Amino acid sequence: MTELLQDDEYDRRFAGVAKIYSDEGFHHYEKSHVMVIGIGGVGSWAVEALARTGIGELTLVDMDVVAASNINRQLPAMSTTLGHEKIEVMAERCRGINPRIKINLIDDYLTPENVKEILAGNPDLILDCIDDVKAKFALMLHCRFNKIPLIVSGGAGGKLDPLKIRVADLSRTEQDPMLAKLRTQLRGKGICKKPKEKFGITCVYSIDNPFSSADVCPSAGLRCGGYGSAVVVTSSFAMVAVSEVLKKLDAKRAKA
Repeated sequence: MTELLQDDEYDRRFAGVAKIYSDEGFHHYEKSHVMVIGIGGVGSWAVEALARTGIGELTLVDMDVVAASNINRQLPAMSTTLGHEKIEVMAERCRGINPRIKINLIDDYLTPENVKEILAGNPDLILDCIDDVKAKFALMLHCRFNKIPLIVSGGAGGKLDPLKIRVADLSRTEQDPMLAKLRTQLRGKGICKKPKEKFGITCVYSIDNPFSSADVCPSAGLRCGGYGSAVVVTSSFAMVAVSEVLKKLDAKRAKA
């Protein structure tokens, strides 16, 4: 299909990107490799935005299949995709957006045991949209010690107001029990023990008070049984996160 997409059609598809980010910026995006870990309520929308911005290579990491309970907030979830692997559905969408894109699929969940193997592809940047604290902690440690740029999504469950989404270093996040727990765990490892010391980990989070009509667990992440979820929030988390991805890629280009 790549051969069938003529240069002029390709240019028309991404002319808007080149106009707003500059030709040089767009060409840098074409050469960039971004890994998205967790293709759910935040990650799926992030993948779509990255593909539509012309990122040349994406690695999608998830082992989950589309379920009916995903339909309210996850991009790949429709009646026609129930039971399909999320990474496969999103890969097909990405190729429909940009037939020249390179897609790598890792049909697995990231764990402390396999983090090194999963990250062996050397992406330029990683976007963490997973909801498991142990996995997030392992990912943070690996990226910090290997100097891999990382953007982390905090908890979107129970949040209602997309205008309360914020971006800050992990040392400065608020109203997010999951990120607070990770911060404590990192300091327990002797990392950035001083309160004002920055971790160098960019986080997208919300200062909104979580809403729930049921009893909920106190450290809810991207998903938690008691919390509901709003697509206006989960998708907004993704767009803010992708904006931060692009800023970091732009900064890398400026230093080159």
